[in-house]
Amino acid sequence: MIELANVEKSYPVGPSRYYVLRRINLEVKDGEFVTIMGPSGAGKSTLLAILGMLDGEFKGEYRFLGEPVHKLSVKQRAELNKRYIGFVFQQYHLLDSLTVAENLDIPLSYRNIRSSERQAVVADMLDRFHIVGKKDLFPSQLSGGQQQLVAVARAIIANPKLILADEPTGNLHSSQGKEIMELFKKLNEEGTTVIQVTHNENWANYGRKIVKLVDGWIS
Repeated sequence: MIELANVEKSYPVGPSRYYVLRRINLEVKDGEFVTIMGPSGAGKSTLLAILGMLDGEFKGEYRFLGEPVHKLSVKQRAELNKRYIGFVFQQYHLLDSLTVAENLDIPLSYRNIRSSERQAVVADMLDRFHIVGKKDLFPSQLSGGQQQLVAVARAIIANPKLILADEPTGNLHSSQGKEIMELFKKLNEEGTTVIQVTHNENWANYGRKIVKLVDGWIS
């Protein structure tokens, strides 16, 4: 599914460059559950942003389902992202002007799904995450944990082939965190590829493969 070859990310600092990622070579097969770990500043979130096609400013080669992402335009990358990827951000990234139900509908609106079907899928997801009573609220009216639950629900609602999760349980109670990790495990067992970034050793072990990043290098 994913092949990275000599991927590097850097920023100019005076006359030299600061490297966030160095010579990253990584293969993720369809159906794998991968955990990325490392200290703060190791480049974990940057790597996830590149994998999610949110950042196209990198050197090296990235192939996703055979597509050369490193050669695609911003628009083409966005289309791939919408079609195949569900992203759980560390800072939620919910749209403040939309209700919970409207936020959940966004990924479905990118698919060729009738409005009535979308409403049914949103209703099912609200029920699954026990947030039916929050459907007409705006993100600012939710706690951090509730926003995270909505963000996870939004990421999986359209049955993406790949889920990218950046500290997906960071703002949840341990019981909620376990519930989310068990959900990812179940989705993975059903064929969804999952790549997560986490500091939590317990959650890290849900991954069948652990990638460790240190100072931008895979150690």
